[in-house]
Amino acid sequence: MTQTDRPDDTDVAPDRVRRRRRSRPAGDPSGKAAVSTGRRISFWAGCGLILAGLAVLGWVAWQFWGTNWQSHQRQDDVRRALESGWGDGQDVVRTDFGNATAILHIPRFGKDYAVPVLEGSSQEVLAAGVGHMADTADAGATGNYVLAGHRVTHGEPFAELPSLEPGDEVVVETRAATYTYVLDTGGEDLVIPFTQTWVLDPKPVNPKGGTQPPAEAGDHLITLLTCSEIFHTDNRSVVFGHLVKSEPTADSAAG
Repeated sequence: MTQTDRPDDTDVAPDRVRRRRRSRPAGDPSGKAAVSTGRRISFWAGCGLILAGLAVLGWVAWQFWGTNWQSHQRQDDVRRALESGWGDGQDVVRTDFGNATAILHIPRFGKDYAVPVLEGSSQEVLAAGVGHMADTADAGATGNYVLAGHRVTHGEPFAELPSLEPGDEVVVETRAATYTYVLDTGGEDLVIPFTQTWVLDPKPVNPKGGTQPPAEAGDHLITLLTCSEIFHTDNRSVVFGHLVKSEPTADSAAG
């Protein structure tokens, strides 16, 4: 074959290129689509983590600020209901959150400290004030008047309980009378597991021989309970006191 009879390579190459191009599998041989898909997955995964983080922050904000705001509103509602009910001669006033019987004042916590006392220790009760523990004495009566309240969240009425000192006053206002107790122990003197119930007894006696109401405290006692730490704990801080004064209210004396 002569030089002039040889096929022209320039005519053959484009046809081979076209055949090779046609023989490539469909899709993106460069991998750009896979990279793009991976980026989209990472993007949405990141968005999910951000949303989860915001949800957690929102829950924490609600627990530490939202529940306090809500509980303070409830405390105001219960106080107003008490004052109205007392004016009508009711010793126990039914509210949406429980039966209210008293208003608690602790001067060390400030002159404006006035928290309603409701019967029991349910979540609803403790979200509207402090709870009078079941089967313990009434305010001013012989025995042990036991009150429990949150240290943090839900109005945190006992947030400053660890700051209490022996000699501090605790004043309980009811329709019939105002009772003044004086503390015998401080807010950091006794911490117990929540399973220890001796502090609810009419005359608490520490089985370990530690902190307890002194013998001279008499038979008209008060006990305050709250969580021993800011975050969740099974331990309780406990404060004991005794009655020193009982004054009838003007309305009950007149009646």
